[in-house]
Parts: sequence; C-alpha cells; structure tokens
Amino acid sequence: MAWKNDRERKPLVLRGARQVGKTWLLREFGRIHYEQVAYVNCERDRSVASIFAGDLDPGRILRGLEIAAGITINRATTLVIIDEIQEVPQALTSVKYFAEERPEIHLAVAGSLLGIALRTNASFPVGKVNFIDLHPLDFDEFLRGIGEAQLADLVLDQDWPLIGSFADRLTELLRLYMFVGGMPEAVARYAVGDPYDVVRSVQFDIIRGYENDFAKYATATVSRRIADIWASLPSQLARENKRFILGRVREGARAREFEDALQWLCDAGLVHQVTRFTKPASPIRAYEDAKIFKLFLHDTGMLGALSGLEPSVLLQGAGIFEEFEGALTEQYVLQQIVAARNSVPMYWAPEGGRAEIDFAIERSGDLVPIEVKAAENLQSKSLRSYIDRYHPAEAWRFSLANYREQEDMINVPLYAVGPRLGLSEILGK
Repeated sequence: MAWKNDRERKPLVLRGARQVGKTWLLREFGRIHYEQVAYVNCERDRSVASIFAGDLDPGRILRGLEIAAGITINRATTLVIIDEIQEVPQALTSVKYFAEERPEIHLAVAGSLLGIALRTNASFPVGKVNFIDLHPLDFDEFLRGIGEAQLADLVLDQDWPLIGSFADRLTELLRLYMFVGGMPEAVARYAVGDPYDVVRSVQFDIIRGYENDFAKYATATVSRRIADIWASLPSQLARENKRFILGRVREGARAREFEDALQWLCDAGLVHQVTRFTKPASPIRAYEDAKIFKLFLHDTGMLGALSGLEPSVLLQGAGIFEEFEGALTEQYVLQQIVAARNSVPMYWAPEGGRAEIDFAIERSGDLVPIEVKAAENLQSKSLRSYIDRYHPAEAWRFSLANYREQEDMINVPLYAVGPRLGLSEILGK
C-alpha cells in the first residue's frame, strides 16, 4: 500500500526464492486494491517474449501486454504484473523506460531467480525501481496462518507474565514451526489438517524444483558445484563449529572454484551466508572477514527436509531444538532476523578462540551480540566473555527459558524473537 500511494512510486521489483508466494501476493494485492489486474507470465507464455523483442517503447509494450492479458490497461486502476521476468532479459531492461516515460503505470515485476538475473543483466535500471524482498513466513505469520492469531498478538504485546502462562503452548507451536517451516504451501497444507508426511512431501517437491533450477539456470560446471554445496549443508551445520568448510564439500576444493556456485545460491535466495567480523564496531561490514562464514538455508522446514529429519522427532519434546547440534534453532533465529530486518546478520569469533557469538546485528548505532541456546540451560560463557571484553549497550540470549532481564543481558524466549527484533514496530504494535 505504501508503494501504491507513493507519489514518487517507481516500478516495483518483488524478489524472493521460488515458492515463497510472490505471484499469489501480487495477484491478491491487485484483486483487493485495484479494479483489475493485467497479468502475464514470461515462463509459462513464451509468446510474451516477442512483446519485448526490438523496440522497448512503453506505449508499444503496454499494447502488447493488453492483448496478452486480455485487459484494457487503465493507468489509475490497473495493476500490471510481469511474472518470471528473468526469463526475458529485454523485459528487465524495459523497466527503466517505464520509470522514465510512463511513471503513472502501476507496474510490478517478479521472478523466482530474479536475484541472479539482476546480477547478470548489465542494463538493469539501477535506481529506477523500488525493491521489496519476500521471505518465508516468520513465526508470527505462521501462528496467524494456522489460526493462532490471539497468541501471536499476545507475543507482540510482550505481556511477559501472561505470555509465561502460555509458554508450554508457544513452545509446542514453535516446535511445530521448526518442522513445517515457513513455505506458504507447507503451512497451508498443515493448516487444513493434512498430516506431517504430506507437509514433508510438499517440501520435497519444492526442493526438487530448486535442484532442477541448478541445472536449468547455471552452466554445467557451476551446476555441479551448486549441487555439491547444497548437499553438504546439513552435515556442515551438524558440526559443533558450524563454520562452512569448502574442503568438506569436495576433497581438495579451493574457495575460488566455488565462488560462483555460492553466489548463485545466495542470489537465488536459497541460502544465507553469515560472515565473520573481526572487530565489534559499527559499521560492522567494515570489519568483515568474508573468507570465514556459516551457511544456512532460507527456511527451517527446508533444512529439516534436506536433512531427512523424521516427523517423529516432533514427539520428542524439546529435543528438536538440539537436533544437529542446535542447527535448527540457529536456523530458526536467523530466519526471524532476516524476515524482520531484511538483512543477513554476521557472527563473531576471536582469532584462534572458541568463544563464538552466534549472531550480531546493528541497532540504533550499537552492535547487539546474540547468543542462541537450544535448551533452557542459561550458561552463556561465550556471551559473558564478549560482554566482559567489549561492554555492549545491549546483549540478547534467545533460549527456551522465560523472559528475564539481567544486569548486562536479556533472556528472550525463542518464540518471542520477532518483537525483540522490531517486529512489533513494523506492525505498528
């Protein structure tokens, strides 16, 4: 809505991994807030490519889109959607001409691999578009999606005494989220009562779609290396030290051989590369050591499926939080950070030391260290060491324990990560 009502509105580029709901979101937005939607899909309807062949005059393109969509486009009441736009490079190029010559047109474009296309398309109109990134559902959205909006509102309100009364229920739902994840179709199938094996089948189908993309959209050499990295993710995250080691992907592998493959996965929105910083100072990116990093998936449900995590693990109580050396729990926290802040955090580890801080974010000009605990054990040797050494203004520990403010750190229940990251501010709570 902010985009639609902005007087300086530019064409909208909606980015996100395959199957996070981009097409549905744009079409639903158009259905509710416009009189009509002119929708074309560059992947499904190959004839659309001919519209962008040759002259990229916006008037000519609009006429072609009207014919393809079967709709007369009104500049004030029609939302024009070009989906899977990465399939037609000239269509991406044309967006800048809409920005310059027909800014009154409400144009939105999307694509499953748009991040890759934007990196490789040298003529893309930098500075002439508005970006929105769509991520898998976070825990708040998951609760609302399965009919638990009252609990979601309670968490956002941060009424800790009352929240404590429902801690067991929230922990149970968080355990469920760790398995189902935030991919909309998986959540929707669970919400209508489908069993866990159906949910897992949906996740496997999505993974197969990703793996098909490796071969379809990358060269043969890069495709093999993408598949190697992808297959190694669960075992690398299962190590106590979750640092991603290329030598474990393939014996004798060198970093530069996998740079393109790793970048492909990041651009496709399928992995998040959490790099190490060497000095706790702002801006944190100025002290990045890009050679050392951890690699997570974009969704906890996808990690479970790729790892072969059985639904029976859900019956083991809090055990799921400690699976893969707590990797699922770190994956969950990372997912909430990315969804709330639309940025990937970094992590800290001293040279030659073991006192790692799982994540760190910048907030109000300060650096906030975050320690993730997969159980109620509140021993925080690494975080304590960091606090004693650097004296941060804020320090957070996310665990299964109840909310607790200590002199130099705050313990936040894992199910309440969103509000601590600013989700309540985003939603106007």
